[in-house]
Amino acid sequence: MSPRIRGGGVLERGFRPFFLLAGVYAIAAMALWLLFLRGHVLLAGPMDPLSWHAHEMLFGFAGAAMAGFVLTAVPNWTGRLPLSGPPLLWLVLLWAAGRLLAVAPVPWALAAVVDVAFPVVLAAVVVREVHAGRNARNLPVGVAIALLGLANAVDWLETAYILPDTNTGPRLGIAVLIALIGLIGGRIVPSFTRNWLSKREGAALPAPFGRFDGAVLLVTVAALLAWVFSPEGWLVAALLALAGAANLARLARWRGPATGPEPLVWILHIGYLGIPLGLLLTAASVQWPGLIPEVAALHALTAGAITVMIVAVMTRATLGHGGQALHAGWMTTLVYLLLLTAALTRVWAGLSDGLYLPLLFTSGGTWIAGFTLYLLRYGPIQLGLAPKRP
Repeated sequence: MSPRIRGGGVLERGFRPFFLLAGVYAIAAMALWLLFLRGHVLLAGPMDPLSWHAHEMLFGFAGAAMAGFVLTAVPNWTGRLPLSGPPLLWLVLLWAAGRLLAVAPVPWALAAVVDVAFPVVLAAVVVREVHAGRNARNLPVGVAIALLGLANAVDWLETAYILPDTNTGPRLGIAVLIALIGLIGGRIVPSFTRNWLSKREGAALPAPFGRFDGAVLLVTVAALLAWVFSPEGWLVAALLALAGAANLARLARWRGPATGPEPLVWILHIGYLGIPLGLLLTAASVQWPGLIPEVAALHALTAGAITVMIVAVMTRATLGHGGQALHAGWMTTLVYLLLLTAALTRVWAGLSDGLYLPLLFTSGGTWIAGFTLYLLRYGPIQLGLAPKRP
């Protein structure tokens, strides 16, 4: 059990403000991007518009969701009190300042320093807590957040042409988030599935974590690193394909098809499925770039694996830590279906020439609709306004 603190409200625990802001910003950033594509707004920030879009999805939206998760999970790991009150507020304001400066006509250096400061401070908080709680097992999470900060900094340096603009920063950001899903998702997906199936008499349970899982993680990290620093050639494609097949085999051991009656569980399996499918599509785009455009593979990993897993975790964690029943009603199920549609149509748009714009705007529209429903359902819980179950 995680330690309890007095009081309540939005600053009680990290999931409340950051999961709320992740939903708000998912809508705002996508709406700005679609309006820009239609020629209705100008994005006058330090980055060019395409770089801003990729940067904000990775380091803005996903960064907020990651912060909400780790700040809520760390007390469970360490037995220490969660970050709350004014310290949590300062961290929220630092994240928000990065978002505002990234779209404002301000000096490049100011926006970059403030934006990069957020993952750096978050990593320091996580490392301090796991060290103080003598929880070295979860130290890699703090290291991963620091690497996300490095990816953020590299992206800023590339957009200013201080470093060669090879998109290494965004690729490193994607790689870190996929590796985190492989690490943490590899714990929670079979664990939550086991908890749910154990209530059903005679149901076979997921395979426990073992050497095979460790080997899959090593292969995945090796393939992602190769892709980050040298995204061309048959060897990189082969590593990505091997990692994709290995993760598909890993997922098959977790009894996903048996979870059909509960969307709160099966969405975790579909989110994780985005990893092998995204890796296999990325391998194909490296090997046959003329046949499989890179943009389709990138969105399989981002709009697919990363976003779907983020939403799966945010909904479940909000219900659990918000004192609600762990069950997905019709609105939550519709959130999942809308965001799955957004992911599929965005990947399809990358593979299509004639239907590119209709599919792109369909993806953006279903994304906004999905996160709007998410806020309607989960915003009151995150604000501390929803009554807890008796």
